[in-house]
Amino acid sequence: MFKSVEELKEADFFKLNEIEQTEYLRENGFFKLSREEKLDFLEELGLFYLDINEDPPTIPLDPDKVDYLRRKFSNKLKSTITTKYAEHLVKKFMKEKKLIIKGVEGLENMQSVKSGAVLTCNHFNPFDCFTMELVFRQSGQSKSKKIFKIIREGNYTNFPGMYGFFFRNCDTLPLGSTKKAMTCLIKATDEILKRGDFILIYPEQSMWWDYKQPKPMKNGAFNFAVKSNVPVIPGFITFNDSDVIGEDGKPVQEYTVHIGKPIYPDENLTSKENIKMMRDADYKFCVETYERVYGKPVEYKTIKHENLPDYVKELIEIKNTPEANAWVCKIIKE
Repeated sequence: MFKSVEELKEADFFKLNEIEQTEYLRENGFFKLSREEKLDFLEELGLFYLDINEDPPTIPLDPDKVDYLRRKFSNKLKSTITTKYAEHLVKKFMKEKKLIIKGVEGLENMQSVKSGAVLTCNHFNPFDCFTMELVFRQSGQSKSKKIFKIIREGNYTNFPGMYGFFFRNCDTLPLGSTKKAMTCLIKATDEILKRGDFILIYPEQSMWWDYKQPKPMKNGAFNFAVKSNVPVIPGFITFNDSDVIGEDGKPVQEYTVHIGKPIYPDENLTSKENIKMMRDADYKFCVETYERVYGKPVEYKTIKHENLPDYVKELIEIKNTPEANAWVCKIIKE
């Protein structure tokens, strides 16, 4: 393991916020490890919310400089132009077979929603965002609705180049590390959802390159849905090798997008109960889809320790597996 639980406890790692944890890992050489080593470390400690890719350091967001709803004409124009250009790039990627979508299951589930909605998806590649946008347009919802994307704070404030421009202008809603920034975001998401638009959110929070299993989900996406009284549309992408070899010498992955039935808030439950109910139902859909498609159970290598995040404890059951001489997390199924 990169660092033991005891070493991290001595460094007060578990008392740090997520940005500080990322900086601690950066300073201690975490991002110099191989992808497999980084995945093993984070999975073993149950740190499913941290990224394995070395993004630029996060610069705190100034919410006064963010036009969340694109009310200014200049921001609305930049958003329109950027979105159109992004659509052009996606078509180009598909034509060049850099992005391959094999099929879509459950499109009727997205088509059935008449209101605004939170659309969720697993996050394993930058292209999964483009993929979900394509499915959104394929469903016909784009005729009357827009789709916004929740993104990482640092991706909005400090990501360089063309992708940085996309992050700031392609109908994105940046998270914030301050109370004021989050208040502005919550207000904007509520207005967007209540007027009938969609918001794409990765409830796993992190992007783990080519990681096929669903990861435990945080509450944020479901909190937005409950607050605005709109459904969550669960999405899960499975993928496998195509016969196309990419520029890196490896097979390009071909995607199948699975859309589950909308999960609506229950008027008989409290907000807290609804958040848990919707989160658990979304996670259950992803687990069942994974196991059906890949033909094997979802299992993690997570070690049982006192600093395991609460939401991870809620979604997985820790069981000792003597034959593996390790702790393996197995999904709790009702």
